[in-house]
Amino acid sequence: MALNEVLTEIDTGLDAAMERLFALLRIRSISTDPAYKAETRDAAEWLVKELESLGFDASLRETPGHPMVVAHSQGDGPRLLFYGHYDVQPVDPLELWKTAPFEPELQDTPNGKVIRARGASDDKGQLMTFIEACRAYKAVNGALPGNLTIFLEGEEESGSPSLVPFMEANRDELTCDLALICDTSMVSPGVPSIAGSLRGMLKDEFTLHGPRIDLHSGHYGGPALNPLREISKIIASFHDEKGRVAVEGFYEGVHEVPPEQLDAWKTCGFDEKEYLDHAGMTVAHGETGYTTLEQQWARPTLEINGLWGGYQGAGSKTVIPAEAHCKITCRLVGDMDPAEIRRKLRKHVEDRLPVDATVTWDNDLDGAPASVMDTSRPEFEAARQALSDEWNREAVIVGMGGSIPIGYYFKSILGMDAMLVGFANDDDAIHSPNEKYDVKSFHKGIRSWARILDRIAK
Repeated sequence: MALNEVLTEIDTGLDAAMERLFALLRIRSISTDPAYKAETRDAAEWLVKELESLGFDASLRETPGHPMVVAHSQGDGPRLLFYGHYDVQPVDPLELWKTAPFEPELQDTPNGKVIRARGASDDKGQLMTFIEACRAYKAVNGALPGNLTIFLEGEEESGSPSLVPFMEANRDELTCDLALICDTSMVSPGVPSIAGSLRGMLKDEFTLHGPRIDLHSGHYGGPALNPLREISKIIASFHDEKGRVAVEGFYEGVHEVPPEQLDAWKTCGFDEKEYLDHAGMTVAHGETGYTTLEQQWARPTLEINGLWGGYQGAGSKTVIPAEAHCKITCRLVGDMDPAEIRRKLRKHVEDRLPVDATVTWDNDLDGAPASVMDTSRPEFEAARQALSDEWNREAVIVGMGGSIPIGYYFKSILGMDAMLVGFANDDDAIHSPNEKYDVKSFHKGIRSWARILDRIAK
């Protein structure tokens, strides 16, 4: 692979690579909002054209929702599949953005230059690191590296409803020797990281119903059941005083982290103070007796993501609301079964309903188990060495607190392991206003993939 020439090509072509990324960032591919359906498709079509220009056999594949992008290049060596997603989160609340979210800007910050736009980090900037590495390789060598499949999704930020059926229907085409995913972050700025595990996810939502209609709080205040008060009691019962989830049987399938893994985490470069500072916190608020990294990577959670009911407008309206609502997510680890956790969670709520209260559940929400990768495969060590060479710092294999169901689906549907390498930082504000991606992450991310492909695509 003439690696040094490829790295030089990446360096000299960085400005042009940034221009291409900016073009993709301008496309408002918000998958969860039907108002942006056409633009989400535009992003898929843009990527197909880019991949075709590099020599990939690329196509847009229809689904009941947003399209998939699938591209192939034929070559020698192991079959490698690269996954990313081209859709983005909504931008709300828009008033908190300091720049227009779909008008990307290059900005100077105390920590270096950043690309400011929705999707800059999650996941357009990340997926383009791989595509740009392929571009540089072809420019130097006249052909694409190895035997590659690129698989780009347009519904990751809206629950991936089309993903599993598409993977099952295209199992033979998508199955490779190893999947590569670039949708993760570094454990600390400048510390290259490979994720060895991901927490799973369970989503649920319920409405607690009380009076037949909203009631006058003077006429009925006292005798009436107040759904907001009752839902607050139930929510308070989810955790004990030590921060443990108090749902019966919740911890079945949870395993303690082996001592040797804990020792490795202690030297992985994680800066607890910096991590907490980013969120405006001074201490970790999870389970007593576990470190911040254990709480983030290796322990399950039950979080309240939304809670509302009653009057939400300006001023006062003296009503007792007829219903109250709660959105929940659970992060899962080990062998926790999402279906069983859902059953136990719902039983916990239903067992605590007072007389005259009923509950309804949203049955359209999904869940996926945790993913644990086989990091003993030689490709993981090869990638770790490649990353260490590029970042001039020992790369580490870490856990990840987030949930990327695709990692589990690659294993359960296609029977292949996934290697997750990402270059985001904790302060990238993904899913939040003013999202950014460090230019250093973009530049060295491209160089990193070139080095990784040099070692494993042969």
